[in-house]
Amino acid sequence: MSHLEVEIKFYISDIGHTRDVILQQGAEPESSCFETNIRFDDASGTLRAGHKLLRLRQDSACRLTVKTPPEFLSDEMTDHPAGQFKIFREYEVTVSDFRTMSGMLKQLGFYPRQIYEKHRETFRLCHTELCLDTLPYGHFLEIEGEGENIRHVVRLLRLDWEKRITANYLRLFENIRQYLHLSFEDVTFDNFKGVVLDASEISRLIETA
Repeated sequence: MSHLEVEIKFYISDIGHTRDVILQQGAEPESSCFETNIRFDDASGTLRAGHKLLRLRQDSACRLTVKTPPEFLSDEMTDHPAGQFKIFREYEVTVSDFRTMSGMLKQLGFYPRQIYEKHRETFRLCHTELCLDTLPYGHFLEIEGEGENIRHVVRLLRLDWEKRITANYLRLFENIRQYLHLSFEDVTFDNFKGVVLDASEISRLIETA
């Protein structure tokens, strides 16, 4: 197993309309949940500097995930050319206890560096996983699967391929944080209370991420 994660995102203005279009195309609903994610790193920020992610997620289960940049040398990459998709090696396991796993990571020298939250609805369509995500700064559609299947679903949903997003949610938030001069780094719904977001400005910031 390659553990290769291949995906793209789209910023969407009307989540209800997008959900209707997905269902009209025959997508099968799988789950709906609220996620709390914690990004861990060492004291020097080594993982972030190396574009790696160590994440502990709590939703309907508790999962520990490691993401690392792939080696663009193997035959498996031919369907997913660099720059067309967000591509990482992903290793994920289910763990039984969120607090205990967090404590274990701290004992190994990894500490909570950033929290981010989202509501997620998951669907299956044409051998891809579709996630309708609501974050504190907007709505997104994430499509994960093999490259050609992703392209097929983009065509089915009549999305503009040129507007696809390959940056991760934390990178998108960093653009917004700097532009709005936000003092916080945790992407939580409580932190965004009272923050005025202009959809057109957010769209522009996301496109430049």
